[in-house]
Amino acid sequence: MWLAAAAPSLARRLLFLGPPPPPLLLLLFSRSSRRRRRLHSLGLAAMPEKRPFERLPADVSPINYSLCLKPDLLDFTFEGKLEAAAQVRQATNQIVMNCADIDIITASYAPEGDEEIHATGFNYQNEDEKVTLSFPSTLQTGTGTLKIDFVGELNDKMKGFYRSKYTTPSGEVRYAAVTQFENVIDRKPYPDDENLVEVKFARTPVMSTYLVAFVVGEYDFVETRSKDGVCVRVYTPVGKAEQGKFALEVAAKTLPFYKDYFNVPYPLPKIDLIAIADFAAGAMENWGLVTYRETALLIDPKNSCSSSRQWVALVVGHELAHQWFGNLVTMEWWTHLWLNEGFASWIEYLCVDHCFPEYDIWTQFVSADYTRAQELDALDNSHPIEVSVGHPSEVDEIFDAISYSKGASVIRMLHDYIGDKDFKKGMNMYLTKFQQKNAATEDLWESLENASGKPIAAVMNTWTKQMGFPLIYVEAEQVEDDRLLRLSQKKFCAGGSYVGEDCPQWMVPITISTSEDPNQAKLKILMDKPEMNVVLKNVKPDQWVKLNLGTVGFYRTQYSSAMLESLLPGIRDLSLPPVDRLGLQNDLFSLARAGIISTVEVLKVMEAFVNEPNYTVWSDLSCNLGILSTLLSHTDFYEEIQEFVKDVFSPIGERLGWDPKPGEGHLDALLRGLVLGKLGKAGHKATLEEARRRFKDHVEGKQILSADLRSPVYLTVLKHGDGTTLDIMLKLHKQADMQEEKNRIERVLGATLLPDLIQKVLTFALSEEVRPQDTVSVIGGVAGGSKHGRKAAWKFIKDNWEELYNRYQGGFLISRLIKLSVEGFAVDKMAGEVKAFFESHPAPSAERTIQQCCENILLNAAWLKRDAESIHQYLLQRKASLPTV
Repeated sequence: MWLAAAAPSLARRLLFLGPPPPPLLLLLFSRSSRRRRRLHSLGLAAMPEKRPFERLPADVSPINYSLCLKPDLLDFTFEGKLEAAAQVRQATNQIVMNCADIDIITASYAPEGDEEIHATGFNYQNEDEKVTLSFPSTLQTGTGTLKIDFVGELNDKMKGFYRSKYTTPSGEVRYAAVTQFENVIDRKPYPDDENLVEVKFARTPVMSTYLVAFVVGEYDFVETRSKDGVCVRVYTPVGKAEQGKFALEVAAKTLPFYKDYFNVPYPLPKIDLIAIADFAAGAMENWGLVTYRETALLIDPKNSCSSSRQWVALVVGHELAHQWFGNLVTMEWWTHLWLNEGFASWIEYLCVDHCFPEYDIWTQFVSADYTRAQELDALDNSHPIEVSVGHPSEVDEIFDAISYSKGASVIRMLHDYIGDKDFKKGMNMYLTKFQQKNAATEDLWESLENASGKPIAAVMNTWTKQMGFPLIYVEAEQVEDDRLLRLSQKKFCAGGSYVGEDCPQWMVPITISTSEDPNQAKLKILMDKPEMNVVLKNVKPDQWVKLNLGTVGFYRTQYSSAMLESLLPGIRDLSLPPVDRLGLQNDLFSLARAGIISTVEVLKVMEAFVNEPNYTVWSDLSCNLGILSTLLSHTDFYEEIQEFVKDVFSPIGERLGWDPKPGEGHLDALLRGLVLGKLGKAGHKATLEEARRRFKDHVEGKQILSADLRSPVYLTVLKHGDGTTLDIMLKLHKQADMQEEKNRIERVLGATLLPDLIQKVLTFALSEEVRPQDTVSVIGGVAGGSKHGRKAAWKFIKDNWEELYNRYQGGFLISRLIKLSVEGFAVDKMAGEVKAFFESHPAPSAERTIQQCCENILLNAAWLKRDAESIHQYLLQRKASLPTV
């Protein structure tokens, strides 16, 4: 699944759909106690204490299902009939299965060659999503047939078997019934009603129940065949087949790439990708039919921006990777969720780099995933990659940047440590051994260890079984013609220093480069102790030395003053590779946030990026300056930091201009949008004037804005506009036929500054004009837009909590809403207020997120108290020293 969406939550609303012990066999299934004892002995870190939970008993297990569903898209209900071949392994008078949001009408079990036995009672355990069928006599060992008739509701919660609202080209509102489906093998009139059509599907391979799904609705499609002969189809809303062609191209390239990489063929004859109007996650990897938000699948050749193309390519790559890693081999239990999501979040970049090398996607990985994971993992309220999960309701809490982005980052580090050849060999061994079975993290380590001969389990256990990551401190001494490095490691903490006994240690693969050849490692070592001395042979006194070539190792680096000073010219003259310039700046910024160095020191380094040409380096700079701007919005010198932003970004803005130049490509388009948006938001006069001119022409139809310029222009005119500007923007939103354009507008509405307009945007967020999954980004945009917006958004959430919580049923979108809305505060008392509100308004699936937000508020307050005055003085001195214009 893409981006923090829990697999069980997409598949738990039918009798047979979970949240399963992700079994390869379907309901009524439980693994042996041997595996459970093995996991317990490993001492994995636990989630906050929750109610006890037992996995399904193993006395009855399924062999195959025959399922008939009859959805009613007028009354939003469905009827179902289940006929399952099952095996009684141990005599029992009960059958326990997963069950949620359905009502069982009748149930029976017929032993092979014997009479049918009707269940006499159904005991629902709603909190555990189970039902126990009780029988009047003992079911003896052997095979038989379980039959169940049931009914349910096509809900509007974007979970399970639900209804999704869409509008036809003629403007009529209709509904689809959504989960997923397999190959069609027969169509015929439904025997009870000639107006209905019965559709039958082929028997699936052995698979996990959370991957079973189907869609009932009206769609167009485009199709092709991969070079391996797999039928690939992309299903789009009616009339928009053209918008499926880009994803089709990506999917057709991706399947053969993964087949060659894993040396394991795609196991099904077809793969379908379908755009769903109302969809909580970014996408879901259901086997053979992957479901997507429209914005994660559809590309309009004329109206989609470059970042949307890249987004679609990554999401398609992520979900198709799951067809092997997650579907063919499934995690043994949710404790090993990261095996699915961390791996897919890494290899999606490998795939996109193969399909679109011009994207420079691995540099973008560092800004998008690596640093994001480190930011979260530095908190006291982080969690290990592997978290012992008891009750499946706990799973939503770990669909976060740790499971996805840290998981991907440590896989990237592991791949670099092993080497591509042995990594691919190990992956093939793992997938071949465990196909159509369950596997745990230890199984992957064993395969990679056998392939590489390296101590994979010993190294990786230090990264997956304990939370956090190290800060490597390094100082250097010239010894004749050699350079002596003294390294030490300690846990990096967002609050500064580690508090506690027995500071954790990691086995850290470290690469070291020099200015002699900045793109090659001069030395590779495994740091397996708290301190270590390393000698670099033949390094001249005037050469710089840098740790973590390519920013691959999952650690931060603190250099001695002399070493840092020697590296700074490499930023100005670009002799440091882009990803190393990015990593150096990001490390310094994080050290400043933690109070280890001064924020002023980082601002001085940021000014050294005046010649920077790389999009991703600028993107990371922009992100960090955005964090600092949010912090300083709590002061009376917010405008001074905006002047700094304008000074840093003006030179690159002038070089780029507004219009593409011959020979420019994907990254130039991304950079132009980023820089103009940053300058416009900061109030850069020339940028604001040009944005207003182009916006006026766009609205009047004189000159339509290119897709890559719309976000920065919309943001700029809204931030510095009035009620008329907002009304025009809302009109553009209503007129937009493409969901990408609607989302583009929704994300910037919060930039408006006037209190009455802020309230208008918040009211709009809960209106019928905004799809349920997009409400979060509208409210979050208000909270991130200004100090007043942050306060208004928090009040709005409190006032509308019941509606919001019921809308998202406590899923991951609630966590995202809370995070976006409150973690920008920087006053101690706000942490107490947030904590108190959620104590009286529990949100169990967001419990850890709430703790993290409160911690971040306190950290922001400490940062502000510590550095605000020195920052202010630096900005004033800098302003006084600049020539008057």
